[in-house]
Amino acid sequence: MQTLNVGMLGCGFMGRTHSNAYNQVGHFFDLPFKPVLKACYGREEDIETLKKFQKAWGYESIETDWRKLIDRDDIDIVDVVAPNFLHRDMVLAAAAAGKKIVCEKPFAMSLSEAQEMVEAVEKAGVPNMVSFNYRRVPAVSLFKQIVDEGRIGRPFHYRAVYNQDYTISQKVPAGGASLWRLDAKVAGSGVTGDLLAHSIDTAEWINGPIKKVCAYTEIFIKERRSAETGEMIPITIDDACMFLAVFQNGSIGTFESSRYARGRKNYSIMEINGENGAAFFNLEEPEYVQFFRYADPETGKKIEDHLTGWQRILVTNSEHPYMDKYWVPGTTIGYEHTFINQLSDFLKSLDGGPAFHPNMREAMRTQKVCDAVIRSAKEEKWVEI
Repeated sequence: MQTLNVGMLGCGFMGRTHSNAYNQVGHFFDLPFKPVLKACYGREEDIETLKKFQKAWGYESIETDWRKLIDRDDIDIVDVVAPNFLHRDMVLAAAAAGKKIVCEKPFAMSLSEAQEMVEAVEKAGVPNMVSFNYRRVPAVSLFKQIVDEGRIGRPFHYRAVYNQDYTISQKVPAGGASLWRLDAKVAGSGVTGDLLAHSIDTAEWINGPIKKVCAYTEIFIKERRSAETGEMIPITIDDACMFLAVFQNGSIGTFESSRYARGRKNYSIMEINGENGAAFFNLEEPEYVQFFRYADPETGKKIEDHLTGWQRILVTNSEHPYMDKYWVPGTTIGYEHTFINQLSDFLKSLDGGPAFHPNMREAMRTQKVCDAVIRSAKEEKWVEI
């Protein structure tokens, strides 16, 4: 078995999820490669956090200059989990060095950045992936399977909600190591890029391309204290966003996201309604997908009235996506396994397996929709994608 040496650019929350995936993926999947945690990067001012991260996950060495890590001859995969504003430079450098690249979402600050990054990785011919991990929730994969099998029939409606409440207090500061997502210079956008990017990626994966959008955004708290200087600074990222969408297949959609939804911690739902059925998923109950069967997809004949109704399917059987690699039916897996599943798919693609999706070119579609949403809200009009 070949080894692949991993260089991790970042030592925060996403660094933990990706590191755990590298450590665990070989325990569940038969793979052509064995990941080795070779080096991790963090800022010099975060050196103690970096050392704790190294010890916790088993990295062989540390770097406080990310360019040095990328340039090392003993690094095969560069994994970008740093704040958004660093993604472009890190990806361009990794592509120039001929490294395989894993990048967190949103992988760019804007469509123009995304285009530059895609051109760089394609010119270099390096394998690359963007971490839209919710595609690899078994129930979400089954949701798509249900749609692909024609069980929904012609789609009419798609709706998505992604709500949290962790910035609802005026006392929450902006910036710094933990709250950089409130700083436009670092994050690019607010809930649109952070949360709705997931919803958009999944929607287009399942229901096809979005044709046009009409959006509204809101900033509820216009000023916050800077976590770095202590001064009050203006907030320019979107706290909440909602938009209407028209898909190319003729169906219509609604999307909503907020960090001010009191009581919601990581509430992400999606539903599709079609001529012959419907499907529903809630991320806070990730082991279930709900399916409404109205008519047989092959004959179009309506099922018996006394059997019409929502089925709540526990997605833990071996015939369900990914579940044959884990436990016995009735036992569940968690958030961390979505990263293990996607890493397995990526590693298999490096050795002649099925192509990995989404790569950066495909993820650029999501960036294009996000940019259109922000533009629509600013200009107060429909925007064609």
